Amino acid sequence: MTGRVGRSMEAGLEGFPHYGDQETGKWTTTPDGFWTGGFWVGELWLAASVTGEQRFLDAARQWLGRLEARVESRTVFRGFLFYYGAITGALLHGDRLAEQLAQRAAVSLGEQFDPTAGLIPLGKEAEEAHTVGDGEANIDGLPAAPVMLWAAARLGDPELRKIALDHAYNSASFFIRPDGGVIQSASFDTATGEVTRRYTHKGYADDSIWTRAQAWAMLGYVLAAQLEQGEPRLVELAEKVADWWIANIPDDFVAYWDFSAPVTAETKRDTSGTAIAAAALLKLSSVHPDREKAERYGRVAHATAEALVKRHLTRDGILADGCFDPKNDKATANELIWGDYFLLETLARLSGRLNVAI
Repeated sequence: MTGRVGRSMEAGLEGFPHYGDQETGKWTTTPDGFWTGGFWVGELWLAASVTGEQRFLDAARQWLGRLEARVESRTVFRGFLFYYGAITGALLHGDRLAEQLAQRAAVSLGEQFDPTAGLIPLGKEAEEAHTVGDGEANIDGLPAAPVMLWAAARLGDPELRKIALDHAYNSASFFIRPDGGVIQSASFDTATGEVTRRYTHKGYADDSIWTRAQAWAMLGYVLAAQLEQGEPRLVELAEKVADWWIANIPDDFVAYWDFSAPVTAETKRDTSGTAIAAAALLKLSSVHPDREKAERYGRVAHATAEALVKRHLTRDGILADGCFDPKNDKATANELIWGDYFLLETLARLSGRLNVAI
C-alpha cells in the first residue's frame, strides 16, 4: 500500500485523489480536496511514518498547504479534511503547519455551531449532500467533534470543548436509533432545533442503514473517546453503534453498500465503509475499559482487515470494490481514497509500525 501511495505521489496529479480505476490505477481528482482530500494527505503522513522516507513527509507538507484555503469553508465536512490532513501530521510528525491549520479549522467549526439545535449543521458549502444549509445535518459531520476536542485541549479552550461534546451527544439523538443503527441525515427547524425529518439520502431507502453512515458513527465516537477519556458516554455510544455493525455484517466481514439493500449476485460491497469500521473497532479495542469486550472488538477488526487484504487488495496496493455512490451510478466498484487510508492505518497498527493513537 505504501508503494501505491508512492506511485500516486509521483504520477503528476493535478488535484487530490478522490476515486480510482481499480484496473488501471488512474485517479479521478478534485481541485480543492472536496471532502476527501484530507485522506490523501493522511496517507502521506502515514507512509512517512511507517517507511521513514523523507519524500512522503515532503509531499504531505506540500499537499497540506493546498488545503489551507479550506480552513474556513462553510461545511461541517472540514472534520474529515483537517483531522486526517492536519491532526494526523501533528500527532505523527509534530508538524507545526499541521497543528496551526487544525486549530484554525477547529475554531472555525466551533463558530458554525448552532446552539438551538445543539450541533453543527451541514453548512451552505457542504459537498455532496442531498440538501445543504443550516437546517440540515449528517452523521458524516460527527468527525468535527474530535477536531474540536483536540484543538480545545491545546488551546485551553473549555467553550470549544463543550461545543465539541454537545455536537457529539446531540448527533446521537439526531441519528442513532434505539437499536444502534444509524440514519444518515436529518432536517431540523432552525427556530426550535426540533428534528422534522430523518432520512438516509445516499442509501437504499430513506429508512435504511447506509454502510458508511454506520461506520462514520463508529469512527467519530471512538476518536472522541480517545481524546476525552473522562467521558464514558463516548465509549458507550461507540460500543452501541459498533455492536450493531458486528451483529449485522455478513459472515465474511465485508459489508454490502447498504445493510437494507437486497443481496443478490449483483449487490455491491463497500470495502471503504468496511475499512472505516475496521479502524474504528481497532481503536475501540484500545480504549474500552472492559477487557473481554475490548478483545472481541480487536478480533473482529483483525478478521475484517484480513478479509479486505485477502479478497480485495490488489498486488498493486489498491483496495478494490469500494462503492461510492450507487444511487447515481458513480464509482460503484472502485478504489476510494478514504478506504485506502483506513486500511493502511489499520495494517500499520496491526503490524506494529504505528504506535501513536491517531
